[in-house]
Amino acid sequence: MAPAAAAAEEKAFPKRDVLVDLELAAQARWEAAKVFEADAPADGDAVAHPKYMATFPYPYMNGMLHMGHAFSLSKPEFAVGYERLKGKRALFPFGFHVTGMPIKACADKLKHEVAMFGPDFAGYKDDDQENALPDKEVLTADNANDDPLKIKKKHGKAAAKATGLTYQFQIMRSMGIPNEEIKNFVNPQHWLYYFPPFATQDLKRFGAHIDWRRSFITTDVNPYYDSFIRWQFNRLHAMIPSKVQFGERYTIYSPVDGQACMDHDRASGEGLGVKEYTGVKLQVRLDLLNATPVEARDRVKDGVPVGNELSTKWFEETLGGRKLYLVAATLRPETMYGQTNCYVGVDIDYGVFAVNDKEAWVCTDRAARNMAWQSLFAEKGQVHKLADLKGWDLVGVPLSAPLSNFEHIYTLPMEGVLATTGTGIVTSVPSDSPDDYVTLLDLAKKAAYYNVQKKWVEPFLPPRAIIRTPTFGDLSAVKDKKQLAEAKDLVYKEGFYQGVLIARPEAKPVIRQELIDRGDAFVYCEPEGLIMSRSGDECVVTLASQWYMDYGEESWKRITKKCLAEMNTYTEETRHAFEKTLDWLNQWACSRSFGLGSRLPWDRDWLIESLSDSTIYMAYYTVAHILHGGNLDGSKPGSGGILPEQMTDDVWSYILVNAPYPEDSKIDRATLEKMRREFNYFYPLDLRCSGKDLINNHLTFFLYNHTAVFGRDKWPKAIRTNGHLLLNGEKMSKSTGTFKTIREIIARYGADATRFALADAGDGLEDANFVEKTADDAILKLFTEKEWIEEVLDLGKKGQLRTGPFTWNDRVFAAEMDAITVQADKAYGGMLFREALKISFYDLQNARNEYRKATTGQGINLYGSTAETFEGMHADLINRFIEVQALTMAPITPHWSEHLWVDLLKKPESIMLALWPKAGAADVSLLSAAAYVREIGSKIRSAEDAAAKKSPSGSTWDEEKGAFAGKEKDLLTGKDKGQGPDRRQEKDLLTGKDKGPIAGQEKDLLTGKDKGPIAGQEKDLLAGLMKDKRVMPFIAAMKKSVEALGKQALDRKLDFAELDTLQANLDSLRRDLMNLRVSEIRLLQKEKLVVGVDGVDEEDIRKADAALPGAPTYRLL
Repeated sequence: MAPAAAAAEEKAFPKRDVLVDLELAAQARWEAAKVFEADAPADGDAVAHPKYMATFPYPYMNGMLHMGHAFSLSKPEFAVGYERLKGKRALFPFGFHVTGMPIKACADKLKHEVAMFGPDFAGYKDDDQENALPDKEVLTADNANDDPLKIKKKHGKAAAKATGLTYQFQIMRSMGIPNEEIKNFVNPQHWLYYFPPFATQDLKRFGAHIDWRRSFITTDVNPYYDSFIRWQFNRLHAMIPSKVQFGERYTIYSPVDGQACMDHDRASGEGLGVKEYTGVKLQVRLDLLNATPVEARDRVKDGVPVGNELSTKWFEETLGGRKLYLVAATLRPETMYGQTNCYVGVDIDYGVFAVNDKEAWVCTDRAARNMAWQSLFAEKGQVHKLADLKGWDLVGVPLSAPLSNFEHIYTLPMEGVLATTGTGIVTSVPSDSPDDYVTLLDLAKKAAYYNVQKKWVEPFLPPRAIIRTPTFGDLSAVKDKKQLAEAKDLVYKEGFYQGVLIARPEAKPVIRQELIDRGDAFVYCEPEGLIMSRSGDECVVTLASQWYMDYGEESWKRITKKCLAEMNTYTEETRHAFEKTLDWLNQWACSRSFGLGSRLPWDRDWLIESLSDSTIYMAYYTVAHILHGGNLDGSKPGSGGILPEQMTDDVWSYILVNAPYPEDSKIDRATLEKMRREFNYFYPLDLRCSGKDLINNHLTFFLYNHTAVFGRDKWPKAIRTNGHLLLNGEKMSKSTGTFKTIREIIARYGADATRFALADAGDGLEDANFVEKTADDAILKLFTEKEWIEEVLDLGKKGQLRTGPFTWNDRVFAAEMDAITVQADKAYGGMLFREALKISFYDLQNARNEYRKATTGQGINLYGSTAETFEGMHADLINRFIEVQALTMAPITPHWSEHLWVDLLKKPESIMLALWPKAGAADVSLLSAAAYVREIGSKIRSAEDAAAKKSPSGSTWDEEKGAFAGKEKDLLTGKDKGQGPDRRQEKDLLTGKDKGPIAGQEKDLLTGKDKGPIAGQEKDLLAGLMKDKRVMPFIAAMKKSVEALGKQALDRKLDFAELDTLQANLDSLRRDLMNLRVSEIRLLQKEKLVVGVDGVDEEDIRKADAALPGAPTYRLL
């Protein structure tokens, strides 16, 4: 049964429903015509037949696709739609990932819950939630549908608190899965067949340009894909040096699962690795401690004698004759020459752990657990805890520290010691650690306050120099104690990388090994942070023998960096993220002992983990339809009639790396040639789209494996990454109601409105924002535009649109469509889809609106007026506008565009087979003239509105007369004119011919004379300018002009005949100023003005002197 409907039954939304009907009709038409199925041409010539292949990381099938998926996949979806219009055979294949632990872990949870509550979970009671295992990870609704490449799950308690869902069956119910169906999910394979069909339905409903013949699921369930992965790993293993190595290495490990816990296997802690320390053993001097009777010892907090717990008979018997050591974890064992004390956290819980029958170590429980799995204790994985201690039990205890210059040192208290990092015990070197030094000084000054004795501190001050650095010299911590945080970072880094050990300048690299060889230290590793497995346990670091990818190997890294350098990453931030990852990424465990997946072909005890079987599968898309097109699991052969066992390594090598023809193959040679042609035609991959969080693993693995397996001509061309998606400005969360599946959103808004809002959500690496109101508004916008187009086409059929030669307004509109087409082309080509939406929809319609206003009066309340005469819209231009609108919006709103193209324009073929609109060279002069005319009216209205707001006190505006009642100053001269005149009078528009540069601005009109470059008072001038709210809009407009026209936009010399342009547009300008009651506009040239002639007075002359090219002045009479 299908999941429950995405949204509750809603009231009727007729506009949305009309658009939905158009979508369904378009999708049926596309499917019938198989428009998204792309095949290589018979000759395989990618030059004669350009191609474009884009992919998106196949999503993990443990739930329904959500809006986070939709946002990331919208990038290749829009790109493929655009590239189709550019005449390319665009291929967008889509597979489904099921490799790894997530499905297995969820199935195991359900199996446990069925045993607890019964197959229909009738035995569950609300209070059973309290009995749930507290450490079990719960699959939350926030990530039920996540690609495992984007693990975002929560630990059990946090998940229960966030969603109220503790059990897996509750999660399944929240996805809309019928209760009677849930019991079937105890079988991991049920997941493989249940969710992919729903994902397919959702993406078809989305209108995705996907070739579904090439879809598949991973793991050995699909024998064809399994053979492909085996070929890949055999090839990597056979290389010299081998890319797949075997050996002991420290790795993140799940004790509950009994295997390595890689990124995809984690509920939390994705991206965290292994941190390696040196564990330094500081012997507790029980002989010195016990030499003083307990009652005679110094006291610590609450008057407790030093080492009281360590001196009891019980503790002595429990210790069993073992030597007792505090174990401190350090990254700089060479500094042990400068030890003065050891720090503990007074409130931390410590344990005494038996290492063997000779030693016992003091550390935190967490550290002991890691040590046990690194075989540091007698039995691997087994922790033998002898006693519990608090930090105060250790304060004041004497210690022997290896390499220290002191016979013994003391344990001291320190704030900030963490139980979650290292062992909870910190060795102190105050000469080279600013925080150690400051703490030691503080303890010396306030010994009583901290419950310590001065003799534990003062003999060790001042610290002795042990390391000399180029910048800070000796005792670097002492010199930089004032700014502790900054000093710690600077001193540590310089000491670590550039410091010279004073006592043994040549020996820094070997001191660690000497300590280990003497038994005074050992290698200790732990996770870089908290890592929880999907089975619910906290992961540790273990030393295990396993297969691993040798990422970081110098020659491999070098060639992968070359691949990155030649690739388009669209943003420098993405490139820098890749460069950083390549610098630190090292060996990566590629095997696990159980779960779902393909097995290593040469060692079938191991499964290939999910980040390692997903690196070159894009190549598999090129032939999947021939191998098993029509079924996801390869249960039936496809059009090639090939059996899985026939896909040998030699066959794959022939197809993918141009190896010799496999003479022993039973596959028809023509079929092999066809598969080889398909691969060579569509590869290399033109675009890989993904979230930015995958750069640290999947995407970098993708580059590494492509450079190893394929030749340079098959390396990927581009990677486009994006940020995460917010929903209405909030992170998606089930508990807050902001988690939405694709199915839910499309049910509410339809496909095109959803796509519209996704395009508007954002294009950068910062988090994008899907705003539901944008989708809601898009319904009205698309519906209204469709209605207008239908109406205007009906006018054309009735002969009510103009034909014949183009007028000035026609030529302007045509030029604007040319410019918009070019700008949209650039935005789509740069994958700037928000900008493409703005240009293709909003800017194009604004141009249409201006044209419509100028030619019909629509938009200025004159449409259909008998008092005005309009030229009307030209039929050819209206048809062209609809074509351009349909084509430029087709990548984003393909169903709506299909309706315009096929149903309204009556084109014989789908818009999916159409080409990008042709655009002539932009008529810059004409565009400048049009912008000039529109700007004049806008500036005059703005100036008059501003003046009206500054009317004399007590004046009132007469709406009927359009004037101030009572006394009013002349808005231009400032003279008292008495009663304001009726504004339905005449206006003078004065223009100049001076070609000099514009140098100033008066109100909204540019009126200054050429003053040359600014000098001397730049700051004051700029400060004043920035207070003017018009400055930023002006800068934005100028920037846009420069982007469109280049340096030509900065040339202040007009490229059109200003006077002729104004003369031709006086009627349009007058209509634009009708709200000012302007009935006539008189155009005058300042060179021809004479006082007393034609009513010209001194004020007119003054105003005319301020006129400049492109900046006429005016006077309202």
